[in-house]
Amino acid sequence: MGRTGAAARGGPVSGLPGAVPHRLTGRRVETAAPLDIGGTGRGTAEAVCFLRECQGRGLRVTWRATGTPGYDPGILHHLPPPAELPASLALLEAWRADHAHGILYHRRGPDFVTVLDRRERGTAVRLTLDHPRLVAAFLRLLEPTPVAALDPAEREALGLLTAERLVLATGGWAVTLPPRLRQWPVPCTAI
Repeated sequence: MGRTGAAARGGPVSGLPGAVPHRLTGRRVETAAPLDIGGTGRGTAEAVCFLRECQGRGLRVTWRATGTPGYDPGILHHLPPPAELPASLALLEAWRADHAHGILYHRRGPDFVTVLDRRERGTAVRLTLDHPRLVAAFLRLLEPTPVAALDPAEREALGLLTAERLVLATGGWAVTLPPRLRQWPVPCTAI
């Protein structure tokens, strides 16, 4: 049976961010309204955060998109593609073709974060963030954050993380892209 109320809004039962209204039924999530991926600010950052957390928990998400990204949409292809993207059928087809579970994720260790990035076909990049400011900014931006709220050191780290395509910074907001995978498919060697 599906959950509604506080649990559907990402309350303690689902553990998902509460900014996106959704319905959780078993391992399936359905959003109540289209998610803005156009890069307009907070709404886009919250949508990306929600999708990232669903991906990390191995949940199947059904969602619709609004907006046309004013940024490289390929940085989102690690997230589950929308069921509908009225603004661009070509973008939707590319997203569906490029998407695969586990093409971008992070793992944490003591005082470091390792990221595996296989979003570009035929490449696999492993990055280790071990500078304290980079690690702190990466972890802080797991929650959508206004860029104006960052101090100068965090803004410098934001620039580096954005250049590596590990953070989406658009519309004055920033959010970390790689999920922390908590649920792997069986067999996990399928990735």
